[in-house]
Amino acid sequence: MNKSALLIIDVQNDYFPGGKMALHEPEQALAKITELLQFYRQQQWPVIHIQHEMYDRPNRPATFFLPHTEGQQLHPAVLPAENETLLIKHFPSSFAGTGLFEVLQQQQVEQLIICGMMTHMCVDTTTRTAFDLGFDVQVAIDATATKALTFSGNTVSADQVKTTVAAALHGTFAQVLTTHEILKQ
Repeated sequence: MNKSALLIIDVQNDYFPGGKMALHEPEQALAKITELLQFYRQQQWPVIHIQHEMYDRPNRPATFFLPHTEGQQLHPAVLPAENETLLIKHFPSSFAGTGLFEVLQQQQVEQLIICGMMTHMCVDTTTRTAFDLGFDVQVAIDATATKALTFSGNTVSADQVKTTVAAALHGTFAQVLTTHEILKQ
């Protein structure tokens, strides 16, 4: 089996009820993320946490994940253990400007199990980049959360968004599986 690492993306307070960008059913995703986290910790396999920090961009003021706010902090259920890596990112890809690729190379990781938030944004972008970089990628789709999206007057439900992302990723960029399917391998 290839050396595997768990990548937990942006499980931060702003994505939960009361946060500035509350997602659809983040608690259900969190329950699956913590299952994966417990398993990886029991196996003493690498765990990498990604934390997003937003900054204002020209014509695009940041509205959530603002530096030094409660909303930008990681959810208490997924705080890194002493031997786990925490990387800060400023872009949707967990690889962009974070040193993640180098960390994975140093730890000789060949397979990434990806979970976290948002399914359609940072999970999707990171998965595609990981594939491009040659990693064997699995996405724990039930360990991700997203939100409804609107385009051209049409609203796509959060469940439809998640299904669409899963369908687009599965088979080419990753194997999209449930947490249960990943843990029973």
